[in-house]
Amino acid sequence: MSVFKHFYWFIEDILKSRQLIFELAKKDFKSKYLGSFLGIIWAFIQPTITILIFWFVFQVGFKAMPVDNFPFILWLMCGMIPWFFFSESITLATNSIIDNSHLVKKIAFRVSILPIIKILTALFIHVFFILFLILMFLIYDYQPDIYYIQLIYYLFCTIFLVLGVSWVTSSLVVFLKDIGQIVNMLLQFGFWLTPIFWSLNMVPEKYYFLIKINPFYYIVEGYRDSLIYHKWFWQHAHLTPYFWFVVVFFLMLGAIMFRRLRPHFADVL
Repeated sequence: MSVFKHFYWFIEDILKSRQLIFELAKKDFKSKYLGSFLGIIWAFIQPTITILIFWFVFQVGFKAMPVDNFPFILWLMCGMIPWFFFSESITLATNSIIDNSHLVKKIAFRVSILPIIKILTALFIHVFFILFLILMFLIYDYQPDIYYIQLIYYLFCTIFLVLGVSWVTSSLVVFLKDIGQIVNMLLQFGFWLTPIFWSLNMVPEKYYFLIKINPFYYIVEGYRDSLIYHKWFWQHAHLTPYFWFVVVFFLMLGAIMFRRLRPHFADVL
């Protein structure tokens, strides 16, 4: 059976279940904070405190120098915020099947949508992060412009990358529990190997290609291009096709693995 047929079936499952996905994502989001005094308000308090801590530490405490004549805290948060979304989505989506084993055992349930539900749960917080970041830019007297619309594009880039990777990891973790630990370890490496806290200019130019093969580099730079450097995504003539090649590869690999391993999930769980 062709790779494209597997991928087509997956997309068809998603489209047929789009209403169910959204409803389950809302339920999952609310259930994370159910029982606490402030409820889902915690979902927005925690990100706000995180950003304020970074601001105090780097802007007030360390008095970090500007990067490319831009306030360091804004430059930093343009990298941190998409990374928060990426890492949380990967972590939640990887464990989405084993955390919902009761649904996996239902024959009629489309298990392939479980990672998507977790990604949407993380997306609710990420949207708030983006709005807070834009507010920070306004506080520093940087006005919105047409390039901000690219944030939607890079948001979809992140979602599709996470989806492809999580279809692979979530299907493997059912049989190899160590996958969860490996993912966490790779995320730690990925964080420091991606220019989030540091600028690419700190690396000798001959090593640029090693940094740029990391697909998340494209997303971090995309957020900064949209908010700081004012560049369009098509100006990256080589990076954009490469990024989407990696995304399509993971989506198709994930579709094949999920489709073939799905019949065995219930036996293992």
